[in-house]
Amino acid sequence: MGNKSENKIAIVTGATGGIGFEVAKRLGKDGYTVVLNGIEDEEGAKRVEELSKENISAEYRGFDVTEDEAVTSNIKEIGEKYGRIDVLVNNAGGLGGRSRFEEMSTEFYRNVMALNLDSVFFASRAAIPFLKNGEHPSIINYTSNAGWNAGGPGAGIYGTSKAGVHAITRALAKDLAEYGIRVNAVSPGTIDTPFHAQIKSTKPEVFASWKNNILLGRLGQPQEVASVVSFLASKDASFVTAETIQVGGGQALGI
Repeated sequence: MGNKSENKIAIVTGATGGIGFEVAKRLGKDGYTVVLNGIEDEEGAKRVEELSKENISAEYRGFDVTEDEAVTSNIKEIGEKYGRIDVLVNNAGGLGGRSRFEEMSTEFYRNVMALNLDSVFFASRAAIPFLKNGEHPSIINYTSNAGWNAGGPGAGIYGTSKAGVHAITRALAKDLAEYGIRVNAVSPGTIDTPFHAQIKSTKPEVFASWKNNILLGRLGQPQEVASVVSFLASKDASFVTAETIQVGGGQALGI
């Protein structure tokens, strides 16, 4: 398998569910030892158990990606334990709720920016010294269509934070090129994950209509994002940096 990697270390933030877990599983199958991060320790332990049943070497680290000191100390410990980090996947993030600007509290603004943008900065900064020891090292971030179109009603600050991720991806790529560290982003479209479970069960007709805005006529699967992350992490992508890959079935064209 082209992507097989022995004794390599991958960190995936927000990896206890949805896309993050599928990414961790795929990297594990590619041969990485995977460090899953999350804030639900019980769920994290279950996920590690699930991976070990598939002969994937994994461990869980519980910390909040918005807390500078927690991120820094945990990533430093991981890097020192293994002597290297090969891939950092900044998967943690989210909408954080909806608020129009006129009514938006400073706290809401800061929380959304912290979840989506501060988290990328904290984790990347902490990982850089250990990525320098990695083989084909890379950072993979997550942006969104909202980073280009500024998001739907009440999601303007989410869109703003994701535009920041788009920019920091390119800025990090410039900064780290001299060390051979590549930095890219994926931009998932509407992916069928537990994130949408509520609307799926309460408003199935709305959920079903989402595919009408997607060229390929269906929602994406978490594994389809994971396969792109796997490619970006691999030596097959050795000449790819500062890029954002849309994984949305053509949704970004806005049909």
